[in-house]
Amino acid sequence: MSWDGHHTPQPPASAPAPPRPKWARKRILLPVAGALFLAGVGIGSANGEEGGTESKKPTPKVTVTVTAKPPSNRAKAEPTPTVTVTRTVTAKPKAKPKPKPKPADEAPAGTAVFKVWGSAPSGVDITYGSDSENLDGHGLPLTKTLRIKDDSLYYHISAQLMGGGDVKCSVTIDGETKSGHARGGYNICSAQLNGDFSGGWE
Repeated sequence: MSWDGHHTPQPPASAPAPPRPKWARKRILLPVAGALFLAGVGIGSANGEEGGTESKKPTPKVTVTVTAKPPSNRAKAEPTPTVTVTRTVTAKPKAKPKPKPKPADEAPAGTAVFKVWGSAPSGVDITYGSDSENLDGHGLPLTKTLRIKDDSLYYHISAQLMGGGDVKCSVTIDGETKSGHARGGYNICSAQLNGDFSGGWE
């Protein structure tokens, strides 16, 4: 009915819609649920980032030093070749010194030792002995020995060259030695030891 007394025809009641099948409902609900889930995750992550920046503390940095090891497959350095030079030097033989006669140090105790050595091409006249006797000697080198007498005052030797040469002579008693030298012409080599008041020789 209308306000002006006229009757307004009512539309016929529509028939109820048939119910949708369950698989159709699932096709609608699943996409909607997925969209809501993604939206919730986005909002939560945004809130988490805002809140997390305020609550997170700075993480301390740790520096670790590692010593690099040489690679094991590095080739070992080859040793530098050593050059050996061999030099042969011929050593010169040292000239042997000529032995010099040492008339001293060879007289046994209680004896007098007389010696003459050198060269006398023309010959040499040798005499030796004490204050109480003279003896002749021949040839070079010459070595003679006499027993010492208690009453002897001295012992002597002389060698006279007979025209040239070079000779030396000596007399030794109890480690004491007297010596002489003669060279050329008819020069005479002479040596003498004298007894002292203490029984020694000089």
